[in-house]
Amino acid sequence: MTTKHLTGLIAAPFTPMHADGTLNNAIIPQYYSSLKHNNVTGAFICGSTGEGVSLTLAEKKEIITAWADCTKADPDFKVMTLLGGTCIADCKELAVYAHKAGLYGVSFTAPNYFKPANVQMLAQCCAEIAAAVPAMPFYYYHIPVLTGVNFAMYDLLKAVDGKIPNFAGIKYTHEDFMDFLSCLLFNNKKYDMLWGRDENMLPALSIGAKGAVGSTYNYAAPLYHQLIQAFELGKLEEAAQLQEQSVEMIRLLGKYGGIAAGKAYMKLIGLDCGEFRLPVKNMSNEDFAKFRKDTEAIHFSSYSSKNTKSVSQ
Repeated sequence: MTTKHLTGLIAAPFTPMHADGTLNNAIIPQYYSSLKHNNVTGAFICGSTGEGVSLTLAEKKEIITAWADCTKADPDFKVMTLLGGTCIADCKELAVYAHKAGLYGVSFTAPNYFKPANVQMLAQCCAEIAAAVPAMPFYYYHIPVLTGVNFAMYDLLKAVDGKIPNFAGIKYTHEDFMDFLSCLLFNNKKYDMLWGRDENMLPALSIGAKGAVGSTYNYAAPLYHQLIQAFELGKLEEAAQLQEQSVEMIRLLGKYGGIAAGKAYMKLIGLDCGEFRLPVKNMSNEDFAKFRKDTEAIHFSSYSSKNTKSVSQ
């Protein structure tokens, strides 16, 4: 199976929630419209940012349906879903569901409770799930900071090459540029390597990254478009300054508790996705007021994504 290499910014959407913690899928069409309006080329749903590990299988199916329904007339906008990583049977069931719903691709991350003993066992997990949807691009999601599984992805590519026909590539959320470069060049650049660290986009571009998946593209896509353009024009000092703006923005995530602060950024662009589920700590109203002032200090509104109220826009 030959799959195209994805390019540009692919957002990792937040899962919209009501105040009571239930899904708020009604705003997903507006969410999609906002991403399109900001020249984002796809969505990686139910991932880390999308709280996939905190969702039931039934809820993941609801989210898949909602994204599939509002993007089905737009084949240029690629939607893939993270299947999970702990239960292989659930991953296979969800992959089949995603294929029937019409999503572009699926992704799987390493089991993190019973961890694979070696890269060959991880490759076996990938093979079993990918075989359930042979006509669909299958991506591995490498995020060792959360899974605790940190095999070299170059070794994974060697283990799967020629054995999993629909293995399309890797969403690479790690800082090992040596490994990433080896994966980019593997077998004449066969596999699609999607960069997953927004704060390190510039060095990833410098060694050949063409596509990226990240949470901050939900609310600051214009900043990264400027960064990519500056890099492509050889304006490296300007690109570095733009990357530093990204770093300043991401530092506020850490200052205000981590991943949940991303939904606070979404509120600032007019797309309220609610709060994160337990055990993630959410921001208090008092902290949100401080957070808003901090975003003004870094001029967030000057490069933030512009929200749009209807799909037609």
